[in-house]
Amino acid sequence: MLVAACGGGSDDRPSLGAPSRQGPVTTTTVPDYISFNAQPIGDEVEIYEAPDESSPSETYPNPWLLDGNPEHAVPQIFLVEEQRDDWARVLLPVRPNGTSGWVKKDDVQLTQNRFRIQVELSAHQITVWDGANVIIQEPVAIGKESTPTPTGRYYTRVLLKAPDPNTVYGPYAYGLSGHSEVLTEFNGGDGELGIHGNNDPSVLGKSVSAGCIRMSNESITRLAGILPLGTPVDIVP
Repeated sequence: MLVAACGGGSDDRPSLGAPSRQGPVTTTTVPDYISFNAQPIGDEVEIYEAPDESSPSETYPNPWLLDGNPEHAVPQIFLVEEQRDDWARVLLPVRPNGTSGWVKKDDVQLTQNRFRIQVELSAHQITVWDGANVIIQEPVAIGKESTPTPTGRYYTRVLLKAPDPNTVYGPYAYGLSGHSEVLTEFNGGDGELGIHGNNDPSVLGKSVSAGCIRMSNESITRLAGILPLGTPVDIVP
């Protein structure tokens, strides 16, 4: 079972489902409010360490199975970091955070996404944009000093509806592509990050979690109805 490093879990919690080589590249310029997602066309996709490598370094299944359960199949999706000719560099949902790889554009469907999220840790604030418009801006709870929320760029990888909306996770949880940099294991999982609701509004604006971001139940419910998987999440100091 993949479990986000959110802290305070219980048995009815929702389950959440090498750095790339750097060098001079030509990137595709798009407006700041547009990102690209890559979804494999087939039942798996090959990941390469660099464009024009003779063989892939690994493959990813499509869909991937939450908790390894065939009834919990989730579409595989990646956030595109850059494009070059017939290749796209994508962010991978693995450790260390920021790991990326290259996919052939012929092996994926590229789609545009107008939504994006920013979490400002020092301000304890989340901002969600739809295109150039802010649709949500509110206080959030973040990781406490011993289990801080790591900065970086991530993306929404899976959406879960909690079996009990009255737990610390609230009614919905987005599992992110990133991981805690302190917890290598959490309640049997790998310490994935998440954005979710809560059962105690008094913690919003404070540093109390094991790394996840807690927001209002009203807003996470709104996002669950509109936010696609693959939406970029920038966590900044």
